[in-house]
Amino acid sequence: QVQLVESGGGLVQPGGSLRLSCAASKNIFGFYVMGWYRQAPEKQRELVGTITSGGSTNYADSVKGRFTISRDNARVTVYLQLNSVKPEDTAVYYCNARPPPLISGKEYWGQGTQVTVSS
Repeated sequence: QVQLVESGGGLVQPGGSLRLSCAASKNIFGFYVMGWYRQAPEKQRELVGTITSGGSTNYADSVKGRFTISRDNARVTVYLQLNSVKPEDTAVYYCNARPPPLISGKEYWGQGTQVTVSS
């Protein structure tokens, strides 16, 4: 069993920055694909971006160039750096861990952290 705990959410002004953290209870970075998702009120959860065990990243078009995913293997923590935020970035942000494609295994979710972009 793996626990994922997000932190770092809060209120930020448009154009501002914020860094979210996701701490894992076990070092799974060598195998799992780590991802960030978000869910705005009355909308479906959507993928923000992912980072593979090899360090490759992928982002949704809506955040490309503004958000960055990184990880610290020693701290077993994945980060989501949010820059140039917009009101439409307001959502609950969730950390996710899933096995790589075509590999069976359990998927894990964090409890979420609220990000509100408002002046």
